[in-house]
Amino acid sequence: MRVSLAAVGAVVLGAVTVPIGLPAAAAAQCAVPAGVYREPVGWAQRLIGAPRIWPVADGSGQLVAVLGTGVDSDNAQFAPGQVLAGGTGDCDGRGTFAAGIIGAQADPATTFAGIAPGTRILPVRYTQTTTGGDAVGPDALAGALRRAVDAEATVALVAVAVPASSPALAAAVREALARDVVVVAPAVGDKPGSLSYPAALPGVVGVGAVDRDGAPVQVESGDHVSIAAPGSDLAGTSAGADGGLGHRWGVDEPAFAAAHVAGVVALLRSHRPDLTGEQVVTRLTLTANRPASGGHDPRLGWGVLDAYAAVTAELPAGVAGPGAPPVSRPAEAVRVAPGRVRTGPGDRVPGVLGVAGVILAGLVAAGAVTLKRGRARGWRPGRLARDRRR
Repeated sequence: MRVSLAAVGAVVLGAVTVPIGLPAAAAAQCAVPAGVYREPVGWAQRLIGAPRIWPVADGSGQLVAVLGTGVDSDNAQFAPGQVLAGGTGDCDGRGTFAAGIIGAQADPATTFAGIAPGTRILPVRYTQTTTGGDAVGPDALAGALRRAVDAEATVALVAVAVPASSPALAAAVREALARDVVVVAPAVGDKPGSLSYPAALPGVVGVGAVDRDGAPVQVESGDHVSIAAPGSDLAGTSAGADGGLGHRWGVDEPAFAAAHVAGVVALLRSHRPDLTGEQVVTRLTLTANRPASGGHDPRLGWGVLDAYAAVTAELPAGVAGPGAPPVSRPAEAVRVAPGRVRTGPGDRVPGVLGVAGVILAGLVAAGAVTLKRGRARGWRPGRLARDRRR
């Protein structure tokens, strides 16, 4: 049986459809697990390859804010105290799914695990569509982002984007960047010419989504898309597990690509705490697996996320390192040396990444590595469009 969790017009949970805007009493059905995921490790986890990075970095010391519908801390795949108080509980389920991609603990009962299990998760709820909560809007998101900055988050993941910007949201993004927070947001517009916010604002890491074949799955495109990551046929933690393990899988949702990027940013900041937020984003884009064109692709950005290279690659002196300015020239090619991961005391194994040519082009926005973003656009929040019960 397939179950979807839609965010526009209605929310489908199990066999019950809950129209958005109903009072909380009428919206009694909330997200529940499809079961415990015991299938082979999914393609998205294999692509990220987080376990081989854990010997050098697991996200320890990083606080990742998940801005959206809250996070259900009762799912047993979150460590005790890992999910901070404030926005716990998640009827909708999207925040919990995103948080699991970032930080779920490895557990012998399931093959699913998060990217950076050493992170702490700060849930910041600013919308809860399934319980008749506030409508999704840029000013509400701006307030959520400010709460994340005030809590000293090092990474801010926007799990639910908005259809337009506002002066308050633009100001909140500028404040976050000034405080050295890496802001990651999905590009999930479903119509040609549509834009997502804050992905389309300067300095934000706008994330496109790909399927297992590397093809883009979102419609939105433009210079503001920085990088791409898995956004199709995903597995992850479910809300409503009541203290046990619980998952949903077979999930097609481009917005969750941003959660993969946020998890890798946490690994990178954990391993290289001397890097600024701009330098972190520079490493992400320099080490991405380039599109066929070799340059920027309007739907894939600078390419598909390469977590191992982003964390471990040795870049040329003066590029994306301590004290180095952001790369901002119209075209710059660099050579990326293979990364190395320690697998045991005194044992180093060369990374499998070969020397790769990496091209950056057209980076503007006052020295920031990401491209300047703008333009109003139509949008609807993402959905868990496909969820297979195994």
